[in-house]
Formats: sequence, structure tokens, C-alpha cells
Amino acid sequence: MGLMRFQVYPRDRLTDDLIEQAYLSGIDRVAWPVRNSIENGELFLQRSVTESAALHFPWSVEGHGRLMLATGTLVERELPYMLPLELARGAVNLLRTQLFEWQSIGLAVAAPLRAKIDEATKQLAAAVVEQNNSPVCAALSETSLRTALDAGNRLAACYIEQAMVVRRRGGGERQPVFLGGDLGGALLDKPTARQFLATFNAVNVPLCWRDIEAREGACDWTIPDAQIQWARKNRLAVSAGPLLSFDARAWPDWLTLWEGDFDSLRDFTAQFLRSVVERYRGQVDFWQAAARINAADSLALDDEEKLRLAALALEIAGELDPGKPAIASFDQPWAEYMSRQNLDFPPLHFADALIRSGLPVSGVGVEINLGYHPGGTQNRTLLEFSRLLDLWNIFGLPLWISLCVPSAAEEDPLARRKNAPPPGEWTPAAQQAWVARYLPLMLAKPSVQGIYWNQLGDSVPHDFPHGGLFDVRGKAKSALRTLALLRQAMLKGKS
Repeated sequence: MGLMRFQVYPRDRLTDDLIEQAYLSGIDRVAWPVRNSIENGELFLQRSVTESAALHFPWSVEGHGRLMLATGTLVERELPYMLPLELARGAVNLLRTQLFEWQSIGLAVAAPLRAKIDEATKQLAAAVVEQNNSPVCAALSETSLRTALDAGNRLAACYIEQAMVVRRRGGGERQPVFLGGDLGGALLDKPTARQFLATFNAVNVPLCWRDIEAREGACDWTIPDAQIQWARKNRLAVSAGPLLSFDARAWPDWLTLWEGDFDSLRDFTAQFLRSVVERYRGQVDFWQAAARINAADSLALDDEEKLRLAALALEIAGELDPGKPAIASFDQPWAEYMSRQNLDFPPLHFADALIRSGLPVSGVGVEINLGYHPGGTQNRTLLEFSRLLDLWNIFGLPLWISLCVPSAAEEDPLARRKNAPPPGEWTPAAQQAWVARYLPLMLAKPSVQGIYWNQLGDSVPHDFPHGGLFDVRGKAKSALRTLALLRQAMLKGKS
């Protein structure tokens, strides 16, 4: 049994909700199943292997809020590690590594920023010297960590500015970039529709099997018909789907009668997929073929069966609407959920299996529902987001990002999931600030072809608490205006 121990100072920073979210990952960034506990004021993480690992831990930093931070790779040892010191060491290491990598491809970094990075390194060295003095070591570590995060944001801003110049100069050969929103399960009223059109150049029309075929054999196409007609009339780029979502909330209730009977499930799935694609072929620019393939647990499907059904969705979309891009999407791309479940395939392995099979996968989607636990993704630094997008670019296919970010932490009666973000962390202003800081990074990546806000409003039933761009009264949140400004400044319409 492998064991890693971490000392925290002051001890009251170890709360139950933080301990539950801590996990260990290997060099491949895949989380091991772990059992976390507090013993004698120390954090204990137990697992079935004894390999070196990095700890991922949610930590609040002055001026930055709560972030999921990572240590460097650590060996198991008898002596506990000082957690603030190792988080600072991890942040400084990431900062210096990213600086080297971006400079190697031509990033110009001003002297004041290089000096800030050196300052974080010197502060870390001072903390290392004081390891036997917990209060002093913790204080110096916090200073180094804060300086490293400040410098990381400035480095990311430098990268965004220069990368956007390169992307805009790409000329006619570059792919268009789409900024869109998911329309949800209701038609937009006129004020909302006007604000939508002022913000987005693309739209996703959801095709939820549960909503369309609530009773077996009786399909109701009223909402998606009207949504596609509205989108085409307003010359928006239209994606539709997912044709097949592996979220338990997306399957019709009557289908559970065949749980465990994969052949029957496959037959029903194929029938529904064909009816959808045949109805809307020629009216859709992109098919969201399959979503939440990796993280969902529904209908007792194992990983192989999920892959077979995802492959079926891609095959039918390619067969019935040839030439239209089909996208496979994966939830929680950092795979934190694997620390709480015994699973074989991390998200990248699912994607690799589908792509290597020769299926018509035209793009890879990553779904990021930020700030929610469980079932979501904890906030990370700009540098960590950048590295994740670079990692998912390994397939050389366009990236499609689906996301939502909360604007409040109190109870949301219309939310299907009751995983509210931590109190005090998220407000409408915090949601807006996150969009203003992180969306430009995504738009600066040449691999990113589309960014979709996957939950438009809070006034209709939705998945994640307070994750919409319109509040429960239908009033636009400040994040919507920021998205509109980003489209005007960076996308310039559809280009």
C-alpha cells in the first residue's frame, strides 16, 4: 500500500471538502484511486501503488481565489512533506518550464517579467531553507506561490497577445473560430434572442433523446425544429447534438427496461440516431456526435460498450450526412473523477481509441464545467489551462470547448445537479472576470475552432447551479457583455 503524507500549517486549512478533492497523479497526469484522511493534523493519501506522484490540492491564494494546484513529482518517504512549500515549488517549476517552452517558439518576454519569475524562485529558495520552522516556511512559501501565480498570469497575457497577432495574420488558410451558446430545451424570447445574436456567431441545438422521445416511438421535434429554423434564418453556424450523451439524464426513462441488454440498447440507439440525422441533414454545419463518453455512469455500460455506442453515433452521422464534421466530446478533461472510481480509461485514452479506429472524427471536444464538485472541474491557473489544451492537441484535430462557470453558490432549485460551488468564491463579477481572463487564452490557441457556453439561462431547468449567462429573471449577466466584446475584438464575425 502506497502512502504519502503532507503537513499543513496552519492546520485549520485542512477542511473536509478540500481533503475530499485532493488526488495523486503520475507522469501521464492520470489520477490514481486514493483514500484520503487526516491523522494527527496531517493529510494522508493512500493508494495501491508506490510510484512517484504529484499531489493536486485545492488551495486558496490571496488575490487568486481557490485554485487546484499541483506539486512537482514526489517520491514516497517517511518524513511528511510541507504542503505549502510543495505547492509553491510546483507553481515555480510550472512557471519556469512554460517560460522556457514559449521562449523556444519565439515568445518575447520583457525584462520586468523575467525579474518577477526570478523573484518567485528566490522566495522559494528562502522557504526551502526554513523547512524545519513550520510557521516561517509556510509564510515564505505562500509569498513565493503568490508571486509565481502573479508572474504566471503576466506570462500567459504575454503569450495571448503575441499568439493572437500570429493567429490574425494566418490569412485565408486558417479555420474560422466560432463563439456560440447552447440553446437549451426552450425557445428564446425576443429580448434574449437579440442579445444572443449580438454576442455569438454560432449556436448549438441540443438533441436530448429524453426530451425528444419521452415515450417509446413518439418523437416530438417541435423545439429543435424551431431552434434550427431560427438559427438558419439568422445565419448562425449551427452545431447540433450531442446525438448521444452518456449522461444518465439524457436517456429516456423507458430505455432503462433494457439495461444490461447491450444488443437491444444498440438497436434502439441506432434507430434514434438515424431518425435525427435524416431529419436534420443539410441543415446542420457540425454534428456533436457523442458527449460525456468517459465520465458518465449510466445503463450499466462498461468502457468498451461506451466506445461502441460512440462509434455508432460517428458512423451514422458520417453515413447519412457525409462531409459534415462530427465531433466526439469528453467531460472533465483533467480526469479528477478517476481518483474516486476504479476506471480503466482516462479521457485521452477514449479519444485515442475512437480516432485510431478510423472513424470519421473531425474534431475533439472537451467539456469544462468549472467550480463544481463532484461532476465538474476545479479552477486552475492560466498556465495549467494552456498545458491542457496543448495536451489535447496531440491528435492534430480541431478542438471544441464546451464550458460553463457559476455566478453564485446558493441553492439553485432549477439545477438538476446539486453540486454547488464553494460559498464566497463565485459571483456575477467573478464569472465575468473568469471569462475576461481565460477565454482569450482559448481563442489564442490555433487548435481551438469553437467555444460554446453550454448553459444559456438559469430560468429553465439546467444541469449546473447558476451556470447560465442569463439569471433566473432572464436578465443578462455581465459575462455575456464580456463575451460580446471578445467576439468583436478577436473573432471579427466568423473569421
